[in-house]
Amino acid sequence: MGPVGIVIVFILVWWCVFFAVLPMGVKGRWESDGDGVEGAEPGAPADPQLKRKAVLATVAAVALTALVAVVAASGLVRFG
Repeated sequence: MGPVGIVIVFILVWWCVFFAVLPMGVKGRWESDGDGVEGAEPGAPADPQLKRKAVLATVAAVALTALVAVVAASGLVRFG
């Protein structure tokens, strides 16, 4: 697997992991204590913590991409 294949696998894995961790720990505005935003959607997240989730997705994607690259390099599974 070449560098382009590794980048493609990383991007695909990153988005899959990001969407998997996105709902973790989210509380809606109606669940938080007095958000105080007039006219806001009650189901909108009060604190989505997107930076933390992006970092978590990046760390997990690096690990999973490295695993895929090792399996591909070992010849155990042939890609392409």
